[in-house]
Amino acid sequence: MGKRDWSWTILGVFALLLRFLAVQFPEATDEIYSRTFFPGIRNVIDMTLGKLPFPSVYLFILAVFLILGRFFLQWNKKSGAKSKLVFSVRSLLNWAGALVFFFLMLWGYNYQRTSIIKQLGLKPQSLELEEIKEELSITHRLARQFRSQISADSSAILDVLSYGQLEELVRQNMGENLDLLGLNFTGKPRTKLFPPPGFMRRMGILGIYFPFTGESYIDPTLHVLEQPFTIAHEMAHSYGITNEGEANFIAWVICTNSTDPLLKYSGHLRLLLYQIRDFSTMAPEEFKEWLKALDPGIRNDIVSIQELNAKYPPISLELSRKANDVFLKSQGVAAGIKSYQQLPMLAFAWRKRMN
Repeated sequence: MGKRDWSWTILGVFALLLRFLAVQFPEATDEIYSRTFFPGIRNVIDMTLGKLPFPSVYLFILAVFLILGRFFLQWNKKSGAKSKLVFSVRSLLNWAGALVFFFLMLWGYNYQRTSIIKQLGLKPQSLELEEIKEELSITHRLARQFRSQISADSSAILDVLSYGQLEELVRQNMGENLDLLGLNFTGKPRTKLFPPPGFMRRMGILGIYFPFTGESYIDPTLHVLEQPFTIAHEMAHSYGITNEGEANFIAWVICTNSTDPLLKYSGHLRLLLYQIRDFSTMAPEEFKEWLKALDPGIRNDIVSIQELNAKYPPISLELSRKANDVFLKSQGVAAGIKSYQQLPMLAFAWRKRMN
């Protein structure tokens, strides 16, 4: 980069202008970027960084430190306060431009694609109390059915598959069942464990997709019954799904349509937890009565998940939620973090459509 080189700043501005056009033409963005350009990126990443046995985000962190080291060496060579100030401002703008450019080019334009829910023709609406109760009954029955195929007793399920086996199983099911949603994604994305254990939880997150490396990561301390759904959720992001509610929905469809009882149970259990939250909020006294009929095995699994979560309280859950909410809304996700809570509505709309 030359002494007066503003290349990355210019590229960053260009990427933002392109984003403005993408917002105006979501169908074209979906066709040109999400269905044509992005799949090529997906496959290149999977054949390179995806093969590494460790999270490739470590390489990104190393690159950041090397760039910072180079900056300070060059800054130290500058003479005079004005020269150092101009160099610092130019470097900062170039760094920001590079981050914006690569974020959008490697993944970010998927935020401007046509909504997957819209493509499927689903029209999710808030559920009435009776609808919540009916849906909860269905999910409870299915969760109990598939749990019995994993464990014959009511003790909390704490050990199932090794993580490597589980990741491969979820990836295989993603490939086999995406056609149910009319989606034809390519690639074999990775969702790797991100050590040290508990670090991501302390930051207020269970899993994350990192666009700059094209990989997603989950915390190693995540409960074994939460892992299948979370891996599927993060792999949905890897395929270009940006909306959290849509990623939850795709994970639920993939898991519950699997032939593997662990994936089925993980999907139904996650939906059950969302429905329980809605029911307990809408009718707390009636919910207390319903809770008495909750399957003992499912109850013990939920308690086990809650106890594990309590061991890793976030440093600042409110700050984490606020930051995520601001980011999602800045990318055009109007519901922000509330999009996570849309699964019961989407599942209800999907069941009606399938019936």
